[in-house]
Amino acid sequence: MRSRAAVLLESPGRYRVVDVEVDEPKDNEVLVRYVASGLCHSDVHFLTGDHHGPLPFCAGHEGAGIVEAVGRGVATLRPGDHVVASFIPSCGRCRYCASGRMNLCQLGAHLQVGPMPDGTYRMHLDGQGLHQFLLISTFSQYAVVSEHSLVKVPDDLPLETLCLLGCGVGTGLGSSTNAAGVRPGDHVMIVGVGGVGASAVQGASIAGAAVIVAVDPVAFKREMAQKLGATHAFASMAEATDFMRSVTDGQGADAAVLAMGSPTNTDVAEAFAAIGKGGTVVVTGMAAATEPMGIPVHLLELGGMQKSIRGALFGMCNPPADILRQIDLYRAGRLKLDEMVTRRYRLDDIGVAVDDLLEGRNIRGVVVHDT
Repeated sequence: MRSRAAVLLESPGRYRVVDVEVDEPKDNEVLVRYVASGLCHSDVHFLTGDHHGPLPFCAGHEGAGIVEAVGRGVATLRPGDHVVASFIPSCGRCRYCASGRMNLCQLGAHLQVGPMPDGTYRMHLDGQGLHQFLLISTFSQYAVVSEHSLVKVPDDLPLETLCLLGCGVGTGLGSSTNAAGVRPGDHVMIVGVGGVGASAVQGASIAGAAVIVAVDPVAFKREMAQKLGATHAFASMAEATDFMRSVTDGQGADAAVLAMGSPTNTDVAEAFAAIGKGGTVVVTGMAAATEPMGIPVHLLELGGMQKSIRGALFGMCNPPADILRQIDLYRAGRLKLDEMVTRRYRLDDIGVAVDDLLEGRNIRGVVVHDT
C-alpha cells in the first residue's frame, strides 16, 4: 500500500515528505495506521549530523495508532485495537526482559542496523528498501511493526495525546522515579524541560519531592514546568545550584536529571557538583556522537561522598506495564498529558515542527496524520 511519510535522505539534511510503499505484515508483525506522532529531540539528532545511522530512513519514534491487519502468529493484537508504539521492543523472553529490564531487551540490537530483524524491509522508496527508524517509523501514515514494539491501550482516550507515552513521558517520568529513585521529601533538579524534562518534573512531583527545581534558558518552558509541578525555575545551572544549596544547609540536591536534548560532559560535571552526599546524576538526554570521552569529575568526590552518575534508557521503564500505569495516572488527573501538547502539525509541516523544536517553542509538538 502507499503511504505518505517523512524521510531523511542525507545527514545533515531536512525531512522530505514523500510517498512510500508499505508491504503486508509477515509473521508476528502488525500493520498500523498511525494517528499521531510526537516530535522528540532524537528525531532531530540525525538532521543535524549529531548522530549517524543507515540512510535513507523513515523517521518518527513516538506514535500511536490503530491496528489495520496482523500477520501469522500475532497473539496479542487484532484489527481495530488502539496501540502505542514503544521505541524499544520487548520480547519478554531474553535475559533482560526476564529480569524486569524490558527497556534493555536484546531486540534493541536491531534498532539502528537498517532492515527489520529478518534482514528484509517492509517499507520502500523508489523500489529500494527504506530503513524504519527504531523499527517503527511513526512519521508515516502506515507502517509494519513487530508486535513486540506495540502496547495495546484503551480505545476511549485520544491517540493524539497517548502518543506521548511512546517515548518522552516514560523517559522523563522514569528518569525521576526509577533512575533517580526520588522519594517523598527529596530535593530534585531537572535540567532541560522540554517534553522529557516536563515529564521528569511530573515524575518527581508524583514521587513526593519537596523541592523541584527546573532549569531551562527558555522562559516559556520554565513557566510550563511550574504549571506541571516544579516548585522553582531558573535559567541557568549556576542559579539553580546556589538556590538548592541555600535550602539544603549547603549540601545540594538529592538528584539531578539531565533531560536536555544533547547533554555534554560539562553538563554532567555541573550536575555532579550540584548534588549532595549520596546524590545521583541521571543522564537521560542522548549526547551527540561527537561528544568526546571523559567527564571532568573528581574520583575522590565520587567515592568519598558516595555520589552516583547513571544513564537511563527510556526511563528504565517496562513498556508493556508502565505505559498502562501512566494511562491510569492520566485518568486520575495526576499525570498531565494534554497540557504538554503545545501545537499540532500536519505531516507536510514537519519542517516547521522541527524548527519550532529547535527554537524552544514547544514542550511537545504533535504531528497528526491525515485520515
